[in-house]
Amino acid sequence: MNPLAKELNDLLAQHSPHVLEMLSDLGKNLFFPKGILTQSAEAKEKAHKFNATIGIATENGGPMYLQCIQDKLSAFDPKDIYPYAPPAGRPELRSLWREKMLKENPSMQGKHFSNPVVTNALTHGLSIVGDMFVGEGDHVVLPDMLWGNYNLTFGTCNKGIIKKHNTFTAAGGYDVQAFKQALKATAAEKGKAVVLLNFPNNPSGYTPTVAEGDALVAAILEVAQGGCNIVAVTDDAYFGLFYEDSLKESLFGKLANLHPRILAVKLDGATKEEFVWGFRTGFITFADGKKEANPDVMTALEKKTMGIIRAKISNCPHPSQTFVIDALRNPEFPRQREEKVQVMKGRALKTKAVLDSGKYNEAWTYYPFNSGYFMCLRLKSVDAEKLRVHLLDKYGVGTISINATDLRIAFSCIVEGDIQELFDTIHQAVRDLT
Repeated sequence: MNPLAKELNDLLAQHSPHVLEMLSDLGKNLFFPKGILTQSAEAKEKAHKFNATIGIATENGGPMYLQCIQDKLSAFDPKDIYPYAPPAGRPELRSLWREKMLKENPSMQGKHFSNPVVTNALTHGLSIVGDMFVGEGDHVVLPDMLWGNYNLTFGTCNKGIIKKHNTFTAAGGYDVQAFKQALKATAAEKGKAVVLLNFPNNPSGYTPTVAEGDALVAAILEVAQGGCNIVAVTDDAYFGLFYEDSLKESLFGKLANLHPRILAVKLDGATKEEFVWGFRTGFITFADGKKEANPDVMTALEKKTMGIIRAKISNCPHPSQTFVIDALRNPEFPRQREEKVQVMKGRALKTKAVLDSGKYNEAWTYYPFNSGYFMCLRLKSVDAEKLRVHLLDKYGVGTISINATDLRIAFSCIVEGDIQELFDTIHQAVRDLT
């Protein structure tokens, strides 16, 4: 083991031994090298005459660039576009995002947590969680209505075992009891669990009520108190897109500093929150289980995160970070974002109104939804994949089949005035097949 990795592990062993136990073998071996980047950072601070360290080209006191590119980006200083960004992301962006999280998540006030580290959006954050905490045979607890990429990330890449639980009760609420049973089973078998809390959920578009959220946290706490180490990951990709009665903040705040055997990990980003999908700008934030600040643990986890970023992608794109900084500092940003959220809310409520008309009762029911981008139909008489293909071939309508009965609809990309026609078309396609 590299001495730098051992040094970080020793910090964890001293200040939070349960977090050390949560790490995968790869996670234990991660470190941030004192190599080119460290030496370049020192040179940037002290090399006042010549700086012959990092591998970029310079001229006229700044980064070299092509004018045909800069002409399109003339609103931004070349130094904020072309050089490499720091491995953990631009400090200004990390600070601004921390401020944003605190403002939008009241339960995080007074809690101790790391500075957000910039990731290449949410999928990269999930990959970091997998590399750091999911070893071969480790259990990852998820609802059966899940984003399929979890299987690829945690199962195929990290050789974890996906343990699914029922998502909804017969009454239409979140099935907290099923979650608790799955978590207890994993605790009994492994003594460690990685839990994924994805709200608003993809594919269902559901966010738990406040009471359901509290019950999920209580279940995690109860299992941790029983001796199980739990990495509780909140995948907040669609954060802020809450349209009806539900939680209006991440469960991260309630999980932070809750118990020594609980490590809370928040994954979020500008990708969907700020409607900049192609920017690929996300964040990963940690909170351990101690009530008092534990900076050594945060330092160790941050450096291990920087190590895996350095190993896999070196650093995240600089221009995207600059654009997000500029947006977060813009006084028009909150108003403009809220306008788009209201458009999305209108589409969600219109979808629900159309579905509640009774017109389609013989063809399907629908799963609860109150947030995010999606909703799912539960088909009564046709196979979802056959319906998907028929819709595409005959009507030019694209949908996603989740399994034999469930069809996912992204109302996020359907103009409100077209929603009635969309479901009428799906209904006609069902009738074609029956």
